[in-house]
Amino acid sequence: MTVQDSGKVALITGASRGIGYGVAEALVARGDRVCITGRTEETLKEAVERLGADRVIGVAGKAHDTDHQAEAVARTMEAFGRVDFLVNNAGTNPVFGPIAELDLNVARKVFETNVISALGFAQQTFRAWQAENGGAIVNIASVAGVSASPFIGAYGMSKAAMVNLGLQLAHEFAPKVRVNSIAPAVVKTKFAQALYEGREEEAAAAYPLGRLGVPSDIGGAAAFLTSEQSAWVTGQTLVVDGGIFLNAGVG
Repeated sequence: MTVQDSGKVALITGASRGIGYGVAEALVARGDRVCITGRTEETLKEAVERLGADRVIGVAGKAHDTDHQAEAVARTMEAFGRVDFLVNNAGTNPVFGPIAELDLNVARKVFETNVISALGFAQQTFRAWQAENGGAIVNIASVAGVSASPFIGAYGMSKAAMVNLGLQLAHEFAPKVRVNSIAPAVVKTKFAQALYEGREEEAAAAYPLGRLGVPSDIGGAAAFLTSEQSAWVTGQTLVVDGGIFLNAGVG
């Protein structure tokens, strides 16, 4: 089936697999042209081929590297002439354990990758296109950023900061640019595998909708928040969690 070109362009970070790839699939399916980023050249190349090299480019690099941020935006502008949407998905969670024992250098790394890089990409995208032409930014946060999340404290704190970053950007970039966040619960990806591997049925049973999330669930939410259907939505955090929060008060 031929997809009609939407005329819009998106830059999606950390999109060679998992949630970012699911977002890329959703935006390509509606006719957007897309630049995806990722750490590994070969994995990124494979993702571009699957998504469609006629509509998608890849730029490899580390999300926290300011040169990489600038290159990704510049390459997007060079290839497509615009960058309407930014989806900040790149993230890391290298540590699991009590926050009292958290290595502060590890915490700094988590914030550098999860928060500071998102700010850097937002600045670059805003300067290159959105300040004059408008657009939308979506930050992929987490339910860990809107509730206590034992044993992934650094990750949760960084995602809470990402939500607040969205609020700040929504205020400062208005009225040209809308900025929102998505807070997923557990989505079946390699990144979250440790949270359900070997016990998926048990983990899914805690969700009122009876299953864990999949990348396309987040892709659909991101497609909505970068569409005209959400034209009057900014500064919000959309929780996409299969209803898990409904159980918060159940004893």
